[in-house]
Amino acid sequence: MHRAMSGGDMATGFVWRRVAAWSLAAAAVAAGAGFIGCKKSAPAPQQQVAVGVAKVYRVRGKVVSTNPAAGEVTLDADEIKGFMDAMTMPYKLKTPAILSELHPGDVITGKLLVGGDGADPLLDEIVVVAQARPDYVPPTQYHVPTAGDAVPDFKLLDQSGKQISIGQFKGKVLLITFIYTRCPLSDYCARMSRNFAEIDKALSANPALKAKTHLLSISFDPVYDKPVVLRSYGGAYTGLYTKETFAHWTFAAPSKSELPKLTSYFDVGVTAGEKGTLTHSLSTVVVGADGKVLAWYPSNDWKPAEVIDVVKKAVG
Repeated sequence: MHRAMSGGDMATGFVWRRVAAWSLAAAAVAAGAGFIGCKKSAPAPQQQVAVGVAKVYRVRGKVVSTNPAAGEVTLDADEIKGFMDAMTMPYKLKTPAILSELHPGDVITGKLLVGGDGADPLLDEIVVVAQARPDYVPPTQYHVPTAGDAVPDFKLLDQSGKQISIGQFKGKVLLITFIYTRCPLSDYCARMSRNFAEIDKALSANPALKAKTHLLSISFDPVYDKPVVLRSYGGAYTGLYTKETFAHWTFAAPSKSELPKLTSYFDVGVTAGEKGTLTHSLSTVVVGADGKVLAWYPSNDWKPAEVIDVVKKAVG
C-alpha cells in the first residue's frame, strides 16, 4: 500500500489513512480478529502479547518525518502481521520526548500498543537499528546477517562457567538465537527458547542429525545472566533441569566488552528499560558447517519446522 505523495497528500492523506486504518484496526481488535489492510483474517496470536486490555505488535520501518508538536513519527512501516499491511502513516509515541533522537531515514523497531477503546495506538520501546542522519556518527553500526557472511569467532562464557567460542562449532550446523532470562514478554525471549526447545527435541530424536548440529542461546544481559542463572534457565527449557548435560544446546553470554560487537554483528538492538528490563530486537541465525550464515530470522514469526528444514538441507 506504499504510494508516492504530493505535499497536499502529506497534509491530508496521512490523516485520512490514519483515522481509517486505526478505526478499522481497533474494530478488528475489539472483535478478536486480526487485521491486514482492509480485510479481516484469522487472529495471529504469535504476533501479539496481552498487556492488560491492550495488544502489542512488533513494528519495523523507516522514519519519514517527525512532528514534535503532535508527538508523532511518520513511518514507512513494514507489514504489521495480524494487524495491517505495509503502510506509510503517522504513529503517536508513548514517550514523545525521544522524537529528538529520530531522524528521517532512520530504520527503527518498536512495539505498537493497541487498546480496545478506540484511542490511537502508541509506539513504544523504540530501537534505532540503522541511523541515517548525515552529520551524526552513531556509536553502533549494525550489520544485517546475510547468507554467505562469515561469522566472527566471538568468545562467550557458558552455563558451566567455561570459556567457549562460536568458531569451535565449525563442522556442525549451528543455530543461534538471542535472549535474556528476565525478559517479561512471553512472545519474545521465552518464545525463542520454546522454539529452540522444540528444535532441540526434533533433532535429538535423530542421532545423525543431533551429531551434526548444535544450538546456542546467547544472552545479551551478561551482568545478570551469570553461568548459574543460564544453567537453571536452560535446564528448565530442556525439561531435564539439574540433569541437563548441555551437550546439544548451550546457553552462554559474552563479556561486557565483547557484547557491543556481538549484538551489532547479529543486528540485535538493546537499550535499558524500566526496572531492569531491556528493550531489544530479535535475531535468530542458522550458520553452516563452514561457519557462514545460511539463514537469518529478525523477528518472532518464524516456525521451528521451517528452521528444521533449513538444517536438514544443510546437513544433507
